[in-house]
This record gives sequence, C-alpha cells and structure tokens, in this order.
Amino acid sequence: MIRSESEYQHAIHKFKQDHEIAARQREELTNLGLSEQEVQKAMEPLLSFQAQLTEEITWYENVKRRTFDPARRLTDLGRLLIALRIANGLSQKQLADQLGVPESAVSRDERNEYHGITLERAQRVLDALAENITSSVDEPFNKAPESNPPPNENIETNKLTPA
Repeated sequence: MIRSESEYQHAIHKFKQDHEIAARQREELTNLGLSEQEVQKAMEPLLSFQAQLTEEITWYENVKRRTFDPARRLTDLGRLLIALRIANGLSQKQLADQLGVPESAVSRDERNEYHGITLERAQRVLDALAENITSSVDEPFNKAPESNPPPNENIETNKLTPA
C-alpha cells in the first residue's frame, strides 16, 4: 500500500521502468520464436506485478481526491484511517504530532493497517483528523432475509464512510 507522496512518486517511477522492461522482454521472447501464448505465459509474473502496482497507484490517487469505497467490515477500519490521513494531506509525522506520539508509532500502526488497535485509539485518530464515520447494519450474510421484516425496522447497507 502506498502511504506517502514519496512512495507514490517511487511507484510511478517503478511502473514506468517495469513497463519498459516488459516491452523489451516481450520483444526478446518473440524474437526467440515463442508463440504469443508462450510469450504471455512467460510474462505473467511481471504483468501480475504491474497490475498490483497499478491498483496501488490508483488507490492512492483516488484517496487523494477523497474518492474511496466505504469500509464494509470493521477489519477495514485501518485502511480507512490511512486513507483519511492521506485525503487530509497529512504526513505520518503530522498525524503523530497531533496524537502526541512518535512518528514511528504511526508508521508501525499504518504498516500493520492498525490491526489490533482499540476503538478508543481509532477514535483518537479520527479526532486528530477531524473526521467522523457512520456505520449501519445489514442483514446477516449467513441468514436468509425474512419475507416480512418486523415493523419500524430500518436496516441499511453495512458501510463505514467519512462524514
């Protein structure tokens, strides 16, 4: 996951390099007389890496524009906290300063996507970012929906979104 502008710039540079390498590799394999299917099979690892890098670059660009998908599970909260920091234009150091913790603590938390943090700590991060999230409950995914739900029951799609 890309967490900073410098990582983003590095990823863009790496993507361009890999694109050039892939073009040369494709040409070399074709010149060796391999069929298109054989060339494609040989290129799969590099193309897979390029697809993953493209996905990470796209995620970071979308987050910078505050266009990201809502969290659908509480386990997605860490990624949402990272996205909100980036969307607010804060570095890890700036967030750490606002939280009164060392930058290394924020870096470690983000590297682990805030796995295992308490709700209180998550709220401290949200407060430091001046963000709110909302949640809702959906039908249980392992239970068939009732044909006639109880009256006055308002069930919305499960989502966590920045307010």
